[in-house]
Amino acid sequence: MRVLVVGGGGREHALVWKLAQSPLVDEIHAAPGNPGIAAVATCHELNVSDADAVAALADRLDVDLTVVGPEVPLVAGAIDALEARGRLGFGPRADGARLEGSKQWMKEVLVAAGVPTARHAAFGRDDEAAALAYLDRMSGFYVIKTDGLAAGKGVLVTESLDEARDAVRSYLGGSAFGDAGHRLVIEEGLSGPELSVLALTDGAHAFALPAAQDHKRVGDGDTGPNTGGMGAYSPVPVAPPAVVDEVMARAVHPTLAELRRRGIDYRGILYAGLMLTPDGVKVIEYNVRFGDPECQVVVPRLATDLAVHCLESAQGSLHTVPSAIDDAAVTVVLAAEGYPGSVRTGDRITGLTDAAAVDGVTVFHAGTARDADGDVITAGGRVLAVTALAPTFVAARDAAYRAVDCIEWPGMHARRDIGYQALTQ
Repeated sequence: MRVLVVGGGGREHALVWKLAQSPLVDEIHAAPGNPGIAAVATCHELNVSDADAVAALADRLDVDLTVVGPEVPLVAGAIDALEARGRLGFGPRADGARLEGSKQWMKEVLVAAGVPTARHAAFGRDDEAAALAYLDRMSGFYVIKTDGLAAGKGVLVTESLDEARDAVRSYLGGSAFGDAGHRLVIEEGLSGPELSVLALTDGAHAFALPAAQDHKRVGDGDTGPNTGGMGAYSPVPVAPPAVVDEVMARAVHPTLAELRRRGIDYRGILYAGLMLTPDGVKVIEYNVRFGDPECQVVVPRLATDLAVHCLESAQGSLHTVPSAIDDAAVTVVLAAEGYPGSVRTGDRITGLTDAAAVDGVTVFHAGTARDADGDVITAGGRVLAVTALAPTFVAARDAAYRAVDCIEWPGMHARRDIGYQALTQ
């Protein structure tokens, strides 16, 4: 089978790496890919936001399955464009991808499905006064989210009313996230451990993949601004099978049922971002694809064939139940200077070979490129995701940081406390 993976980040490197291990896959392509992906797949230039270009490339390569990694092409209708050409695509169509494309619509679906979530309200660019008044009626801490896509950065969590008010003004005014922020959702802050449960679905059936826990804040101790994710680990001590079953019963299955009621056949990954509150599991958000960096710990733990799962989901006939190995996985993201703000790029990366030689470690490329001399250089905010597999969480964490310590470039930074919750849970 010939497979095309759309995207060029750490998530897509992990997907390519795992798909290449399948006996079903004898040819694998990626677009646009990156230097790490190029070691496993044939890479092609592609504007991933152009749904028709995605479908045209799949046609030109005559692939049997296209796995769409990022949210942008899914929201743009890449799966619709593939299906219009008679091609199989893994991921939701544009109607289902609205779960991530519009946080306001996602909240409406949650409420209609009876899924527990935070108290919230949505406001448009002409509703600044109403949004500020809503903040004044809230207590505790505040969560301000862009309605549209913002690469995982369009969320402010703060205990400061003044900071929340400033965010509302900058979002609705367009100075923070442009059109993505012209509508926003204000939520009450929830407390408790966060959890990511990724469900594989064909629209009617759904199976949970191994649970993971992400680290969104840029700094140790969960300090600093939100990012796309600075690291993750799996399994999660606070998410035994009973908790995952609760997530599936109270969130994933009711959501899929509500989507079907609306005429939406949702296939692919339904990623539930959750808070384990004193009142039970509540959904913070849905994403419509593998998380990044959750993918880098979930996919390596799969004991079953990822290609089989993706193919069955795309065909609407999911019946192979995913299973996981017992080993723990820990991923540490290495970021460029300035991330999650304006980043410095073009720095030469050293130590990649030594890092990959650490037992159990795989280095997934995210924001990398090659310079004129063929050296790997930084080309984005999140540059690398260092993943370690080991029989215990402590061993996996130690191996990941040994590998991290092999890698250098000017301004490189990483959290040194990934998985700290697992040591206390």
